[in-house]
Amino acid sequence: MKKVTALLSVLVLLLLAACGGNQGASGSSDSGNGDEKVIEVWHIETGEREKLFQEVAKQFEEEHDGVKVKLLQTPNDAYKQKLAVSMSGGNPPDIFQSWGGGWLKHFVDQGNVQDITENIDQDHYLEMALNNGTFDEKVYGVPLGLSLDVIFYNKEIFEKYDLEEPKTYEEFTEVIKTLKKNDVTPLALTNKTKWPGAYYLMNFASRIGGPDLFESAFNREGRGFDDPAYVEAGEYIQDLVKMDAFNAGFNGIPYDEGRGRQLMYSGQAAMMDMTISFLNNVREEAPQFEEKLGFFVFPTISGGEGNETQVGGATGPVWSVAKESKNPDLAAEFIQALTSKETAQKFTDRTGTLSAVKDVVPEDEFVKQFYDVAQNASHIQMPYDQTLPPELAELHKDTTQALFGLSMTPEEAANKMEAKAEELLE
Repeated sequence: MKKVTALLSVLVLLLLAACGGNQGASGSSDSGNGDEKVIEVWHIETGEREKLFQEVAKQFEEEHDGVKVKLLQTPNDAYKQKLAVSMSGGNPPDIFQSWGGGWLKHFVDQGNVQDITENIDQDHYLEMALNNGTFDEKVYGVPLGLSLDVIFYNKEIFEKYDLEEPKTYEEFTEVIKTLKKNDVTPLALTNKTKWPGAYYLMNFASRIGGPDLFESAFNREGRGFDDPAYVEAGEYIQDLVKMDAFNAGFNGIPYDEGRGRQLMYSGQAAMMDMTISFLNNVREEAPQFEEKLGFFVFPTISGGEGNETQVGGATGPVWSVAKESKNPDLAAEFIQALTSKETAQKFTDRTGTLSAVKDVVPEDEFVKQFYDVAQNASHIQMPYDQTLPPELAELHKDTTQALFGLSMTPEEAANKMEAKAEELLE
């Protein structure tokens, strides 16, 4: 019996030692090597973005004796769960990536995020982008990147069938009909992960109800998620589905597998509503396709309150400091390095996207076209699922996917959203 007890004691000690090696701010800020301080950073980026972060970390270490920056990359979906677990367990990294909005605010409300208002220069960032990480006039996250949502198309296919970029929904449907007649899938969609289809709902709602529709519903200022504009947006989605505008099985295909993009590259599909990250995908996966690539903003709706200067967009990465960090000022200094003008310029020039830092003009001619859209935008609508509280955000994606699947009416989807909003937002 004594031998068994001794063995159990050894096992407990081993388990405790393993737990003590767990990564996170509460255990990683001091490495055990004298006075060396470790800043642990969690993110989801790969490719050139990750390389750039590594370069910034190396330079930061060179400029700060006794400081080690530890970057840890995790794929998107797993990252979200991993961070939530670490936050609730009181063992997060010093710095973490988010998209701002409701996703970040959830952790702010739990008291898990450092107020960095005094650590940063707010004039350094585009106001619309910084607002996505600002709550109650306190800054909890600073943005490096800014994305836009546009409709990409194959110029070669458009030229073949004498098609032009549609400005209105009527013109858009004529393009779809012509493509259908010629056995080309009009729109590539991979909606198993739900967010790609959500762009259609947001775009239609903004074009019909105007740019203030979402803010009114979100802030409970008169209009709700059962507003007639949301019902009509659902009807437009289902009209496209009934027109057979999308590839077969779209609701069961995940975006990350790349099957939707392959439909574009191969010429089987002519258009795709997607963020400007698609350009980076093209350059990595099918660089020869870039010469065929064009884009246009979402078409306007006759009689609608929205116009072409109102576009969808997103911030990311947004960098925040965990409340549990043992070196919050040092961590805040590092996120300033991650969002410096020098870093931001490299970010946009090397990754084919835009920066949320002011006065960063892309050198790339294609990316300059995105820049012009952003510069002329009168409103940028951040994704609902990144702005709403998590439970309502999930319902938004679920009901939108159901609209695409024709398993829920637009009225049912709108009423479900409003009922949950009344429960969570009132």
